[in-house]
Formats: sequence, structure tokens, C-alpha cells
Amino acid sequence: MKMKKTMTKLLALALAVLMTLSLAACGKKDSGAADKVELPVADGAVIGQGATAITVQVTGADGKTVTFTVNTDEETVGAALLGLGVIAGDNSEYGLYVKTVNGETADYDKDGAYWAFYINGEYASVGVDYAAPEAGATYGFQVEKAA
Repeated sequence: MKMKKTMTKLLALALAVLMTLSLAACGKKDSGAADKVELPVADGAVIGQGATAITVQVTGADGKTVTFTVNTDEETVGAALLGLGVIAGDNSEYGLYVKTVNGETADYDKDGAYWAFYINGEYASVGVDYAAPEAGATYGFQVEKAA
């Protein structure tokens, strides 16, 4: 009888520990995944969280432009857009080579197309991962083809 009580207590304790761990796992958030946005971002959308609001214009290969607002506290435009999943690319010794913007991929190896980066309508002299987000500024990505 004493053995049965001990076994019941051990099983109850094991069950309590298992339930506690299960509840803790449910509350755990995958860092980054919750911050990702559904692509493509719609024209006029407001995404992200933070004190600095920037405008992002994306002109795809079809010539259509989508403009949306990004709120961020990140140090660079690249970090803000990467964190939200709006851009993706490859890191190199020169910085981030952006290959995909708002769900559209430009493949230089296939057809000479690439994403050009603009700040306030002018071709950027720095890469997206070096550009600091400035409130009210417009950051643009446009598919262009090499000559």
C-alpha cells in the first residue's frame, strides 16, 4: 500500500512538471518570426513598431510601385526591413546584396536584373545596411537591368 502511495505521488509530481514545462513552452515566442509581415506589403500599409517612421517605395519589374510606411527603432534601414522580412539577400564583404524585395526576386545571373536602392529619389551612395532611417525620408527599391 505504501508503495502505491509513493508511486501515485511520483506520477502526480511528474505530471505537474510536464504541465508546467508545456505551459512555459506555449508562452515562448520565436524571436523574429512574430515580427515578419505578410508579403507582398500592400500599398498604403503601415508596418513595424518604433519611433521613426520612414516611407518605402518598391517598383517591381512590371513598373508598378507600392508605397508603405515602416515604423522602426533599428539602427539601419536594412535591419528594419530584414527584421520584418520585407527584404532578403546575401551578405558579402561589401554589405548586403539585396535579391528579394516585398516578395519579388531580381536575378542578376539570369537576366541582369538587380534591386537599385534610392534615398529621397536619388541613387544611394551607401547600401541599405548602412543607411540610417531618418523620419520622413523615402527609401526606394527599383528593379533595374545592367547595361
